Amino acid sequence: MTGFLFELSFLLAAPVWLLMIFAPAWGPTARIAGSPLTVVPVLFVYLALAVPVFPEVWTAVSSPDLAGFRELTALPDGAAAVWAQVIAWDLLIGQWMYREGRRLEISALLMGPLLVLTILLSPFGLLVFLGLRAVRERRAGPRPSTGGPVRSQARR
Repeated sequence: MTGFLFELSFLLAAPVWLLMIFAPAWGPTARIAGSPLTVVPVLFVYLALAVPVFPEVWTAVSSPDLAGFRELTALPDGAAAVWAQVIAWDLLIGQWMYREGRRLEISALLMGPLLVLTILLSPFGLLVFLGLRAVRERRAGPRPSTGGPVRSQARR
């Protein structure tokens, strides 16, 4: 069962990744990638894996040290739970990168490989994206806030 849940965690996230990479301009992709609810199925897998080893999970997170984390990941459910957590957080990072890339009008031909890098090695993908984002924003200059219209202080 653990092996199945381990594989299921990525299979649940894969459709969102595929949409962001291969159908970035398709209308529903933006709506799907804009929702944090996409990670909920993966988090249910995490719970199914973490609950049986909750004492070990609690020890690893409440008094973090390498030995405790090593003990947790030595357990099949523990390692698979950590994997499911990574899949969920990587998906949220990827969705944010997708939305920011669209906002900054970064080419899908650049974002696609960058999202693949993020699937495989999220810290590298995120760092490259943050650098690209900084360059893009510097070149674009100040942009209006997306939080709504800005009202002038002079109109009172």
